[in-house]
Amino acid sequence: MPSAPAATVDLVPVVTTSNPHFLRGHLWLPLVATLAASTLLMSSGGDQWLADQFYRLEGHHWALQNAWVTSHLVHKAGKWASTAAALVVIVLCTHAWRSERAAAWRWPLLYLVLAVALGTGLVSALKSVTNMDCPWDLARYGGAREYIGLFASRPHDMARGICFPAGHSSAGYAWISLYFFALMVRPAWRWRGLVVGLVAGGVFGLAQQLRGAHFLSHDLWTLATCWLVSLLLYLAVQPLLKRSRVLHNALPQGELA
Repeated sequence: MPSAPAATVDLVPVVTTSNPHFLRGHLWLPLVATLAASTLLMSSGGDQWLADQFYRLEGHHWALQNAWVTSHLVHKAGKWASTAAALVVIVLCTHAWRSERAAAWRWPLLYLVLAVALGTGLVSALKSVTNMDCPWDLARYGGAREYIGLFASRPHDMARGICFPAGHSSAGYAWISLYFFALMVRPAWRWRGLVVGLVAGGVFGLAQQLRGAHFLSHDLWTLATCWLVSLLLYLAVQPLLKRSRVLHNALPQGELA
């Protein structure tokens, strides 16, 4: 977590997001990759093929559904760890907005708080409206329901599904916002921030797939949702961050004490 003095942050230039290369690499290429991967997983049977392998390896039942590692360590403790990290960022953000010496951290930290909250919040909202089942609910994997695609008509007498996108992995993938946070304060660290979010979300997502709670495409769209939220919020914060740094650097040094 950041500990450098405010002056260090002030030396970092605001990234020029109007450059077409920035949007191509951060919006259009990820979007195309997501749609291509989604086609393979959801329309070409990739989801079911991978779930079949997990199901077979676990003895044709979800043996890891209630296992200590997947259910308690990764699912429950992982969620608490993500929540604790968010609370730490909130405390740091509150301090930055109360202290002139930490003023340069205000918008970056506020961005991080909002990106994590909005990423996980949007995934949760989507789960309530997309109406898709978890693998463990399907007859193919010992459940009672037939698979209904995302855009297929669902029988009126079938209970609602609340498994798409994947909620738990959003507690990890929301931290890909660290990539954009690093762009604001120390661009050389941006890949480390991205790795943190990808590894956390990947571990959470894999554990849930091993439990039979999600298909891979569920986690793919969670990642895409968190990335899009992080990117759009980053673009929105840029002018505010630039104006804040101009004002901050214009103040006499004595007023920053």
